[in-house]
Amino acid sequence: MLPVELLTFGETMVSLRSRGPLAQGGTLTMHAAGSESNVAIALARLGHCVRWTGCVGMDPQGDFIERQLRSESVELSLRRDGDRSTGVMFLEQRTADIGRAFYYRSDSAGSMIGWADLEPALEAGTKVLHLSGITPALSSSAFQAVQLAAQRAYESGVVVSLDVNFRNKLWTREHARKVLTSLIQHIHIVIASDDELDLLSEMSSELHPSDSLVPRIANELLEGGVQEVVVKLGADGADVYSAAGFHHQNALKVQASDTVGAGDAFAAGYLSALLDGEPVENRLRRGTIMGAFAVSTEGDWEGLPRRSELELFNNQLLGGTER
Repeated sequence: MLPVELLTFGETMVSLRSRGPLAQGGTLTMHAAGSESNVAIALARLGHCVRWTGCVGMDPQGDFIERQLRSESVELSLRRDGDRSTGVMFLEQRTADIGRAFYYRSDSAGSMIGWADLEPALEAGTKVLHLSGITPALSSSAFQAVQLAAQRAYESGVVVSLDVNFRNKLWTREHARKVLTSLIQHIHIVIASDDELDLLSEMSSELHPSDSLVPRIANELLEGGVQEVVVKLGADGADVYSAAGFHHQNALKVQASDTVGAGDAFAAGYLSALLDGEPVENRLRRGTIMGAFAVSTEGDWEGLPRRSELELFNNQLLGGTER
């Protein structure tokens, strides 16, 4: 068995997608959806050995998630809970530009993940531990698992990355800031959208809203021990702040079809290039390529590329056909 390069954990749900308003009924398509498992699948498709740890119910939805992840060559440390159900999410494309998510995950099997689920996988070893700001919002046991994992991994020399991934249906910005700032001392790589970065700092209350907080907060995080601050800018690309300086990468110009999962795809691309030993500029480039695949195809992860497909956007004009 190959050594695990990246370990991640969290809740994966069944996502039932509608192309129109849910209130009108119609056909729903079934998918496996979770930020951390999205990252795991993306990395596995790029040829990395990655492990996802989680819990699902002893139900058909849990069977579906397990089968989907195994079919994508993701190594699993999976607990099946006979007392709780697998979480479910309805995703509605309300208009061409607006999607809405409706969660049914309270007290779900996945939300009750704890340190006992994660500890054996972490002790088995990994190069990178990837965390999401979604997981500590799920329950006290999930928060404790995130907290202990970050500390143990950091102390043992494992690179720890954190994608803020703020979800306002799970917690308030104030609660998220309190929890996430408590973790930052054990984080090497921060990944956040430009409107999420203030959740890692108390600085937001000190400056006038018109001031640009991002560079200031990035410098504060670097001074506090974070090694890289990666800022996602959507259609404007992404930035990285580090001790080596500032880097920017423009986004690829593609026709957007479905933005769900784009941030996870970007994070996976960035971490993939990190695992390959690539410099920051190449990590940003791979992240934006993965993001372009995500937004120009349907699904959280279904349209993401294999490693051999990474250069498709370079090898042909957009709109053309590879022959």
